[in-house]
Amino acid sequence: MADTAEREHFALGSVHSGLLDCIQVNLAVLADHHYGPGTHLRLGAPLGFRSWERADGLPTVDPPLTEQLAALPDLLGLRVVRQQRMPRTDMLAAVRTAGRAHYVVADSFHLPWLPYHRQTHMEHSFLLAAGPDGWHVTDAYRSETRWGPAAPGHWVLPEEDLAGIESAEVVELEPRGLRPVLELPPTLSVDDADVAAYLGAYDDYADRARAVEQLTVETWLLARARKLHAAYRARFAGRADGPGTEAEREHLRTWDKVVEQTYLAHRRVSRGRAEPPGLVDRLRDVLAADRTVFGDASGLSASLSSSSSSSSSSPDDDALRHHVAAVAGAVLGVDGAALLGGAPFDSFASFSSFRLIEIVERLESELDREFDADDLVPENLRRVDDLCRIAR
Repeated sequence: MADTAEREHFALGSVHSGLLDCIQVNLAVLADHHYGPGTHLRLGAPLGFRSWERADGLPTVDPPLTEQLAALPDLLGLRVVRQQRMPRTDMLAAVRTAGRAHYVVADSFHLPWLPYHRQTHMEHSFLLAAGPDGWHVTDAYRSETRWGPAAPGHWVLPEEDLAGIESAEVVELEPRGLRPVLELPPTLSVDDADVAAYLGAYDDYADRARAVEQLTVETWLLARARKLHAAYRARFAGRADGPGTEAEREHLRTWDKVVEQTYLAHRRVSRGRAEPPGLVDRLRDVLAADRTVFGDASGLSASLSSSSSSSSSSPDDDALRHHVAAVAGAVLGVDGAALLGGAPFDSFASFSSFRLIEIVERLESELDREFDADDLVPENLRRVDDLCRIAR
């Protein structure tokens, strides 16, 4: 099959890379690619607390890949077509034969575009496609590391640059349709016993240097998850300016301080100095505050409902509005929240008569109905609510 990487470009500008871990971030790229900017924030809809045991006996909140992939249909409208652990040669052959980009997870130690290259081992995702000029890699990950910054980008690599990859998890994904935003309210699910067991494991671990080192990773993951959840809450409520209350902003600042304090403690302990007291206690306190800050989404639902037009007051109408906005946003490559606010389609540079036809045809297909030809005049086809009136 012909190489297609040169025709499949993944834009990175819409992805909030700083809110995502190295497994999530390139799933986010695919979500925005298929459904429009901001779609990836749906990864932050649920905020929970669950841990898995590592080989060293310490718990981690970093979920296994299988858990993350299982959540994709509901959150991002992506479906796993096939998934397999492959040696490098089979991976390259599969990607080239398919003629489309695949989502790949491999050991960061062997990935030359990362600061982790030949420095440390961890699972890391990227998008890989075959091109006539080499292997096209897209990776939206962003982080500061002790070896330098990881920054989003695109790379074209010769095959020998990937020679260190012994095997990788290779996943082919496809869009399967996106649920309306109203069906994904922000949720908080935390079991106090799980939190207590997790914190107790770090308190009691005999190798304090190892415990504090891993805790730097854990606090970083936990803080990013809360920032992502706050960003999704803003999107759900139709806000474009980020966390909307001072309580949310202050809580996220507190999380940043916990991350900083933990890293400083790790640096101190790694030099053979005493562990600062209260490290786990600070984490316990900020985790407890999650419930106060994020525990109630009812006000967000009310805010979203009140921002809708008077003609869209019922749950069915709200669902239709969000479905229309999602389709139009995906076609135009814009945030559906702006369309829900009443922005006309032709106010965006991506709009054209061809895009309008695509919006109408996709809606007819997904809603399984044919619109009345008399309604398909330009003045009826400029806003979400215009299309909703036609579609009812």
